[in-house]
Amino acid sequence: HPIKKEETMSSGLGGLNKSPNGVVIGLVQLQLPSSVQTSAELAAQTAKVVAMVAKAKRNLPTLDLVVFPEYSLQGLSMSIADEILCDRCGPETAAFAAACRENEVWGCFSIMERNEGGMPYNSGLIYDDKGTEVLYYRKLHPWIPVEPWEPGDLGIPVIDGPKNCKLSLIICHDGMFPEMAREAAYKGAEIMLRTAGYTAPIKNSWHFTNQANAFQNLMCTASVCMCGSDGTFDSMGQGMFCNFDGEVLVQGSHRPDEIITCELRPDLVREARVHWGVENNIYQFGHRGYVAVKGGATDCPYTFMTDLAKGQWNLPWDVKVKDGSSCGFDPPTRLYKGASGGSKTNGHDA
Repeated sequence: HPIKKEETMSSGLGGLNKSPNGVVIGLVQLQLPSSVQTSAELAAQTAKVVAMVAKAKRNLPTLDLVVFPEYSLQGLSMSIADEILCDRCGPETAAFAAACRENEVWGCFSIMERNEGGMPYNSGLIYDDKGTEVLYYRKLHPWIPVEPWEPGDLGIPVIDGPKNCKLSLIICHDGMFPEMAREAAYKGAEIMLRTAGYTAPIKNSWHFTNQANAFQNLMCTASVCMCGSDGTFDSMGQGMFCNFDGEVLVQGSHRPDEIITCELRPDLVREARVHWGVENNIYQFGHRGYVAVKGGATDCPYTFMTDLAKGQWNLPWDVKVKDGSSCGFDPPTRLYKGASGGSKTNGHDA
């Protein structure tokens, strides 16, 4: 995907020329670790992430937020061994918070989180430049049947980020569901981060979903994968910034530990959302045909939405792969209880 000159220029030369309303973000295409199987190796990988926070800020003093990919600590082993799991308030997250505070930069990080009630959560955390946790998210859509993680139960948080931008985070496979980006935007997100560990076969899907998630919601997207090989898997890097019109602003390569930077303009997102008529899709979705009828149609004509809300998701075809046995995981017997604690099934698809 060639980057047009005018698109690159609108990034503020990667944040070198920072505007008063700009938010400069760095996406770290972190080298995929070859082996993280012990607590000592987990500590060493944590130290590398911390060092990269400092490097990113030294490299670009205008940096507001540095973002690390999913699987930054544990790699792609899918191991649920307790030795390499983390806690929300543990030594790894304390190190992340300290790195943000010491370097006066916001940071987004990935952990595989212990869960005494089930499988581990695939969690993301954001700390501000004082080292305070400001966002905590559990991946809603694990990459099944490959990933064993517990489905997230906290929804999609949207926070006040750097320069008071509205900021959200989703993780990897989440971004393949357009409803995720729509939910973030509906709750006000102007910049949506997407961290991932994806490997090369997902490259094209990665590109067009990042762009579509931006365009369909008048929202900037900033997305990054792990990078390089661990001796088995090859993660693709491909750090990517998309403007709210879906155009690619900056795109990374396949070089491990490369830091891709860009200035995003949440003030222009706000302006577009207020003033755009044509293709203001985030508004028009709930106001169909407002030229013909006052205020537009505000009903919900979508069967998939109403069925899901009732717990009656029912596809008109059969699906063969419904558990993780093809990837070496025993079929589960426990039902999902959700945030409210009530058991939930999937209607006729269960």
